[in-house]
Amino acid sequence: MDSPGYILLSRLSLQERSTQALAHNIANADTPGFRAMRPVFGQVMVSLRGGGGMPGDSSMSFPQDRATWRDMAPGSLQTTGNKLDLAIDGEGFFVVETPQGERYTRAGRFSIGANGRLVDQEGNAVLDSRSRPIAFSAQDTQIEITKGGVIQSENGPIATLQLVRFENPQNLMAEGNRLFDAKNEAPVPVERPKVVQGALEGSNVSPILEMTRLTAEMREFQYASMFTEREGERITNAVERIMRRRSS
Repeated sequence: MDSPGYILLSRLSLQERSTQALAHNIANADTPGFRAMRPVFGQVMVSLRGGGGMPGDSSMSFPQDRATWRDMAPGSLQTTGNKLDLAIDGEGFFVVETPQGERYTRAGRFSIGANGRLVDQEGNAVLDSRSRPIAFSAQDTQIEITKGGVIQSENGPIATLQLVRFENPQNLMAEGNRLFDAKNEAPVPVERPKVVQGALEGSNVSPILEMTRLTAEMREFQYASMFTEREGERITNAVERIMRRRSS
């Protein structure tokens, strides 16, 4: 395969990944607290010393898969009326305890588990400001949560939600569609949290925009595929002409 063929194959592989990222965003357009993913591409220059290019060329450029960027723009708040649905208006993450350790989420669709603990949709315990699971008694029926994250009932204060932020949120590693792993990033307490009770933060994905992007990416993939086919035909025809000349 010559240089144009390699360049086209590298383009097709990255075009496929871009399409997959857009499809993943669309699939999570209704996932509370979901953050859209954007692939980041660059280019790498390869020296052509020793042949492989056109006469006079010294290098050629390949597209390069460099990273994945996460759109941290907030989603819209949706009122649910459920006392245990919580949204963060502004920066910050809730902290939950998983079998793999502490994880962070913006998805505040919580409920009370069988053991009286406040849990997320996967059953992970929600942690308070002292990194302890938040638990309710059977007598706690009127649950109220203040803007500052203080949880109380008719029996008095229960706990304060732990809300944290990160200096470099792009370094967070997604686990599934709702949780983030901080890896080497140290969480910082949110000084002035803004918790909204009875609401959820929606995904920050705009389905219409994502569908438009997906359509454009698919067209680009088709164009590159057509170009690859024509390049293959060109090489085949060139080889056939050379073989005919040699045999004549």
